[in-house]
Amino acid sequence: MKTLIEIHALQNFAPSNLNRDDTGAPKDAVFGGTRRARVSSQCDKRAIRQFFSEKVSEGVFGADELAVRTKRVYQAIADALTGKRDPAETLVKAEIALSYVKLKAAEGGKTQYLLFLGQREISALADAIHECWDDIVAAAETDAEKPKGKAKKAAASSAPKEVQAHIESIFNGGKAVDVALFGRMLADMPEKNQNAACQVAHAISTHAVEREFDFYTAVDDLKPEDTAGADMMGTVEFNSACYYRYAVVDWEQLVKNLQGDTELAMRGLRTFLQGFVVAEPTGKQNTFAAHNPPEFVAITVCRNAAPRNYANAFETAIRAKTGESLTRKSADALCAKANDLQTAYPRDSQTFVLDLTKTELGGCGEAVKSLGVMLDKTLAAVQE
Repeated sequence: MKTLIEIHALQNFAPSNLNRDDTGAPKDAVFGGTRRARVSSQCDKRAIRQFFSEKVSEGVFGADELAVRTKRVYQAIADALTGKRDPAETLVKAEIALSYVKLKAAEGGKTQYLLFLGQREISALADAIHECWDDIVAAAETDAEKPKGKAKKAAASSAPKEVQAHIESIFNGGKAVDVALFGRMLADMPEKNQNAACQVAHAISTHAVEREFDFYTAVDDLKPEDTAGADMMGTVEFNSACYYRYAVVDWEQLVKNLQGDTELAMRGLRTFLQGFVVAEPTGKQNTFAAHNPPEFVAITVCRNAAPRNYANAFETAIRAKTGESLTRKSADALCAKANDLQTAYPRDSQTFVLDLTKTELGGCGEAVKSLGVMLDKTLAAVQE
């Protein structure tokens, strides 16, 4: 049986620049023939991952149940062996050891690309290097007279098979919840890639938007009083938008990625759904302070059915008249689309709705009064 957990949210942000493009302007996209505000899925996932890190201090996760994305894995291994091995020698051994599995070092003691590794994987790599220290040194010393690059290549080709197999076995995701959810790609070890258990859509505004500009000036506090004018000026682009946000989690894939640990998967699922609702992008927030929780959240647990993104509820851009709530009209359109699709394509599902807009839910789902209750009901439905 395939179980999917879908989450839909309507979030109306005050003037802000949450997610910028290469020119510093708010990201956007054309949808339904009109320009829409957009927040990329990468931006949302980054905010959720930061939310996961905050949960370590609350005891929801152990530090070893999460991952880091870094090019500085050699240094992380050296740090893990502080007090056991010389740091400079450990950096060399780490480069050689990881070359056994085709991970190449770049200049500056970094890997050639970002690696998304569980903390348990990093710890296990450090332990393996510590335990196999003499074998790694012996492999490197056989070609000590060769140039550095060629010596490492030769060391990799002459690596003891048991050491190489041991290091390869470590790359299993490390039961890191964020790796299990968001997946990873290791270009040099495609067999160690991990398929993401969740998919996150780019958030788009339910209505058409136009960019606006904030012209600002700054005055030197120590300027003489008889000198007029600003000492710095510029512009910042921003917009204000009600976003439709969507994500879906494949429960069976999540459990598989976490090596069958359903208890950890439950904690991960709950935190992901909670983070999707409460975590915010941080772009330009010191300037705009757009801290606006979602006004409408719906979570659906469905069995043996295809996922449904309700973005087409807003194919025709929502227009609110004077005195009308844009978020309420967006919620009306979302519920209407959900009910229409359920009538046309029935599926076995349970939906829980947290609604501050006072919209008419119809058959859209069961109303709940708080996020905590919604999460409890969702996890109970998954366990059923």
